[in-house]
Amino acid sequence: MTSIRKLGEPGDLGWVVQAHAEIYAAEYGWGLSYETLIAQIVTAYASEHDDSREAAWIAEVDGQRAGSIFCVHGPDEATAQLRLLLVTPEARGLGLGGELVDTCLTFARAVGYKRMVLWTNDPLVAARHIYLARGFRLTGSEPHDSWGTSLVGQTYELDLG
Repeated sequence: MTSIRKLGEPGDLGWVVQAHAEIYAAEYGWGLSYETLIAQIVTAYASEHDDSREAAWIAEVDGQRAGSIFCVHGPDEATAQLRLLLVTPEARGLGLGGELVDTCLTFARAVGYKRMVLWTNDPLVAARHIYLARGFRLTGSEPHDSWGTSLVGQTYELDLG
């Protein structure tokens, strides 16, 4: 059985960092600097988020954590940013990635955001498919060397109107 719940149980924050670090190291060779970035994002959310305009969710399969997504303030008051979408390898194919993104989009619209942005990287093909299926459009791309590998960072945007 799958479910999506608000982040907030003991261990959720640490799980998001650990899962991202372990999965992306195994699948893409991303190193400790990637884990550091995820820890910084999670720490900022944990210590500074505004409950009225920001939220995070955990996907579960049979009561076990299996995914995450965060909706945080973007570069301006009208813009939300989607962050930290992840589905564990064991839970892929169950539709959780799409459900997490839909949950994030529903929340962003409900609290009055007009636009959503996200930044991702070219190897994350399944995530890109989810974003494109929901109307996100690629608005920029730039090569970068990060986390021990060469990547192409990609920015996507969606009008929430």
